[in-house]
Amino acid sequence: MKIRCIPVTAILMYAFGMSPIFAADNSVMRLASLEWAPYVGSRLHQEGLTAGIVKVAARQIGMDAKISYSPWSRTVYAGLNDPNYAGYFPAFYLKEREKTCYFSGVLGHSVVGFAHLKERPFQWTKLNDLRGIKIGIVQDYANGEEFDAMVKQRVLDTDAAPSDVSNLRKLLAHRVDVIVIDKYVLHQLLASEPSLQADKNRIEYYPHELAKFSMHICFQRNERGLAIQKAFNLALNKIDTQKLEDSYFQQLDAAQK
Repeated sequence: MKIRCIPVTAILMYAFGMSPIFAADNSVMRLASLEWAPYVGSRLHQEGLTAGIVKVAARQIGMDAKISYSPWSRTVYAGLNDPNYAGYFPAFYLKEREKTCYFSGVLGHSVVGFAHLKERPFQWTKLNDLRGIKIGIVQDYANGEEFDAMVKQRVLDTDAAPSDVSNLRKLLAHRVDVIVIDKYVLHQLLASEPSLQADKNRIEYYPHELAKFSMHICFQRNERGLAIQKAFNLALNKIDTQKLEDSYFQQLDAAQK
């Protein structure tokens, strides 16, 4: 079914009674993000699975989603504070984040767990099993409320890196025992990251998941951000994001067998 395209300026002006704050051109929705394949990336097809969903929904409300890439900490700051941006993505839903932004509907899901070296057997069932293990994490990534709380309390021994690739290199160099990583990010990196190809068969993903997060755009918590969020969500609700996600990952897994 074809979705009728409604100009976002009309939606914004209707929502706010022709407020002059929306009198200017609102055809571009600029978003901050990071290089995080397969979900989003400047060199990926349609800039990644999640970026593709964002672009499709944005087009339905007459907007062109433009993505700027930077490390995660800078992405979050720019998305929340720079008036040139509408927000940032992909943001995991956390209740505490509702205080800082307006969440879009669900763009997809991230399954987070642990990767380890095959020559160093690893298993866990509860978080207390992770005590005494040196764990590689990515700076400012959310890894589940209970896990993050234990990290803040220094119950768990963690070492922060700027990216998943850096974490995998530390794992291969025996600088950490395990790393926290998204299941499909790991698949993508082992298939495509040149620096990992020589040793990729040494790395294994442990099947017990740490957390499963829904992914969203975190729109700026202001009048314009709320208006765009409402319009965007109307369009997103008409898209079968789960079908797109399942198809993408099935193809990804098939290509790596």
